[in-house]
Order: sequence, then structure tokens, then C-alpha cells
Amino acid sequence: MTATDEFTRARDFLLRHRTDYARAYAGFAWPALTHFNWALDWFDVLAAGNDRPALTLVTDDLGVTTRTFAELSASSNRVANALRAWGVRRGDRMLVMLGNELALWEVMLAAIKLGAVLIPCTTQLMPADLEERITRGNVKHVVIGEAVAERMDGIDADVTRIVVGAARPGFQQFTAAHAFPASFTPDGATRADDPLLLYFTSGTTARPKLVLHTHTSYPVGHLSTMYWLGLQPGDVHFNISSPGWAKHAWSCFFAPWNAGATVLTFDYKRFDALRTLDVIRNHGVSTMCAPPTVWRMMILANLGTRPAALRELASAGEPLNPEVIERVQNAWGVTIRDGFGQTETTALVGNPPGQPVVSGSMGRPLPGYEVVLLDSNGREVDEGEISLRTVPRPTGLMVGYLDDPQRTGQAMAGGYYRTGDEATRGADGTLTYLARGDDLFKSSDYRISPFELESALLEHPCVAEAAIVPSPDPVRLAVPKAFVVLKPGFAASSETARDLFEFSRTRLAAYKRVRRIEFCDLPKTISGKIRRVELRAMERARRAAATRAEFEFFIEDFARRVRE
Repeated sequence: MTATDEFTRARDFLLRHRTDYARAYAGFAWPALTHFNWALDWFDVLAAGNDRPALTLVTDDLGVTTRTFAELSASSNRVANALRAWGVRRGDRMLVMLGNELALWEVMLAAIKLGAVLIPCTTQLMPADLEERITRGNVKHVVIGEAVAERMDGIDADVTRIVVGAARPGFQQFTAAHAFPASFTPDGATRADDPLLLYFTSGTTARPKLVLHTHTSYPVGHLSTMYWLGLQPGDVHFNISSPGWAKHAWSCFFAPWNAGATVLTFDYKRFDALRTLDVIRNHGVSTMCAPPTVWRMMILANLGTRPAALRELASAGEPLNPEVIERVQNAWGVTIRDGFGQTETTALVGNPPGQPVVSGSMGRPLPGYEVVLLDSNGREVDEGEISLRTVPRPTGLMVGYLDDPQRTGQAMAGGYYRTGDEATRGADGTLTYLARGDDLFKSSDYRISPFELESALLEHPCVAEAAIVPSPDPVRLAVPKAFVVLKPGFAASSETARDLFEFSRTRLAAYKRVRRIEFCDLPKTISGKIRRVELRAMERARRAAATRAEFEFFIEDFARRVRE
């Protein structure tokens, strides 16, 4: 049996039992693969003579670009040949910093065919962020969009520079790739455990973690995501997430194309719920996944009648509030199904199609994953840290954290992978999310590292100490709030707050910016550590009571003077 046959067997089993959770969970087995290249052994096989749409791109001005599976197979071959001519070799690390544009999908497919290692990055990265990723990732090639290409100007790195868009001195121009041959010959076989993806993920230390995935852990691992989303061949799948983050690869690349569905993306400059609802209706979306923040914004904008083709709704990235599920159910008659996973994994817990959704629950373990809850002593319990049994090892689990054996060892100790997230298990086997085990938090589906924001604030001459915690927000779920201790000689005033908001704007990507500030002393332990748990509790209470402290300021107070 070929690698393609093995993959197809596992995929087809899940498709046959998409509404029979018990059968799917009990009978599924990850395909046993020694060599596998998803772009060659699956996508190109699926694409042969296939004139169904693989990708539909809707621009901010509502222009539409569509590519069939066959067309994308050919164009990604051209790009692979061009990248090879420009020096890209098997195992080389390639940083990709593109928006929702055709080139992103062509480059991803081409890199997989070549055996290069992809490092996807958000276009919101500032030059310092970009330089750090190039250095730590040992990057040899950078593919970047023209709108952000200038951020490479001050970076002294010996890398191949490729620009998508207008020509730029010192860069290869991506448009030249389409003149290369449409047939591609790989330089050899791809091992299933060869490295494919490196994702930078936030952490509580100064350096974000580098998560390593292989040619099977994400491409094949996302069979579990395909199952959770309820995807079928011929679906039009719409996922709202930004390129550069793992969720984009989950639902805008691997999972839908594992099913043979069309990927629809809307490249808006600023999210607008009503325009997004029009796109859903006008393009026949049948399955959709969005973070709770987006669902809340669409509810506020009035959902209207159910889009005619819509069948499945899903949500991930943050805990999904029961009232959001109820509002959408009442308007459209479709239940939003929650799910859980990480950059380090594919979807591992979820509410699959056809199963009753327990209010507040994120679902059950998905096929291919044995999920347990561990207490602080490593015992399996009904309330504890969400963990995976690693014997047998699930295909969708990362290799580890690159160049950090200590952190990898801690996460993988004792025959389990520990996620760092906490949950409870009900008598029916459903899991309910509680909280992150450390200080990370989500804001509008972006993961925020307090350490990074605190470090940026400490660069301001007036700041002696700073502590970042999530401040509850009705739309974003939470926004970053800074508790700040000022240096002697600086006053706790609106002018100081304005200066810090402006300083944050110039130092941090938009999704990381501090949006609330309070000047006060910080509670500390006897050893001098900041008690963030106390700050978080105080902030929750204050927002619930809709009160403010004397020296507390919101960015909205300065809307005319501090640009968002």
C-alpha cells in the first residue's frame, strides 16, 4: 500500500463516520508512514484533472480570485522550481511573511514539495521581532509582501530575499516564478519525520518557544481537525484567522484540503461583521470556523437569516460563552461547536457533528488522541491539566521545542504531553475548559505574553515596574492592562498615561498593545515576586462592578490623540 493509500484510508474512515463519534473514536488509527510528502502524495494526487475550486480569495474591495486544485498544483510547481533556482534546498528554513494572498498558498505548497522548513509569521511583526525570528530560526530565505518588505531594510542577515508585489532592490521578484516550468521533480523522497514547520509561540520567558512539526504531524495530524470541523468533499470552508498563526494552517490549508473542500478567505483591512456576513452568503459557505470574538461582533451587528448553504459552525481559540451559542442557534438554527488544540498539536478535543453539545463544554477527545487530566503529582483525575498519553504517540503532536531539550522534557515527561491548560471532566466524558495554567491570555484570538509587553513598557523612562494582566472586555474577551509603578519624579496623570499608550503603539504590534493602565503599587510575595493572581482577581471584580480606580486610564479616553 502506498503512502497515498494509507492516508486516504484513514481520511475516508473519518468521512464515513463523521456523525458517529463512538465508531470514529474507537476505530480510527493514524496511518503508518515512513515516507510522506503531503503536497506531492496527497494534494497533487487530489488535484490531478480536478477543476473544482481549491481556493477562493475575496479582497477588501470584494474582488474575487479563484484557483482550481489543478491550477494550484501547476502554479505551486512553478514556484517550487523558481525557489530551487533561487537557492532553496531541502531542509533550508524559509520565513514567510504574507497576508491572505494567492502567493501564500503557492509558497506553502512549493516549500513542502521542496522539503524546505516553513516559518510562518504574521505581517504585524515589527523589525525587531522579525530580526529575532530570522536569527533564532536560522533562516536562509525570506518571502515577504511588498507592504511590509521595508522592515527587512535594517536587518543585516545573509538571506535570500523574495518580495511578493512590486520589484524591490536586492530582492528576487516573486512574479518571475510563474515563468518557470509547470512540472516538478523532487530531489528525493521525503521522510515522514522530516521537519516541515517551525512556529514561534508566546511564552512567559523572554524568548518565545519554537514549535517543531514534521511532514506528518501537521499535514496528517489535521485529519482530527477535519473531523471536528465536519468537513466534506466539495464544501466551501471559511475560517477567520490571520496568516502566520497555527490556526491559519489548521483551517485555511491542511484540514479543508484533506477533505477536498474549497478554502475561502476574506482579506479585509479591518473586520466588519456585516460585510463578512455578505461574503458568507454570496460565496455559498457551508462550513465556518471563527473565534468567539468574531461571533460576538457578528451578533452585535445582527446575524439576519441563516445563509442558505451553511451547515457547520465551529469556534476555537478562546472559551466559547454559552450565550453566544444560544444567540446563533436562535438566529440560524445551527449550533456552534467548540474545540480545543494548540500550536503544539492539531485539534485534540471537540464537539464533532451529530453529537449533543453540552453547554459550556469544549467536547470530547477527538479520534487519534487519548486525553487525560493530570494533577500536580501526575495522577489521572477529573480536574487537572489537559494532557495526552504519548504511548502510543499521537501523530498530531509536535516533535518538541527546537533547541530547548529541557522544556521539551518537562512537557513530555512520564509518558504524557502536558498542555499547560486546565479542565474538568464530566460524568459523560465531556471536558470543560477552566484556564491557562500560566499567565498567558488571549485577546481577540491572539495569545499575549505578559513578559513581552512588560519588557516593552520598561523601556520607557518613567516606568520602574509593570505587570500585565487580562482586563475583561465584552468584545475582545480581554485586553492587556498594565499596572505600573512610576519612577521618582514622574506623576500619575492622564498625560503620563497618554505617553505610555503612544509608546506602546510604537513598540508593539497592534494586537499586543496596552489598552488600559493603572498607576499603583504592586502586590508581591515575600520573595519579591509580583502576585499577578491578585491583580487578575482585582481587575475582574472592578470590571464587573463597572468602576475605575483614581489613577486608571483607558486608551479610549485618548481616542483623538492616540491612534489605535
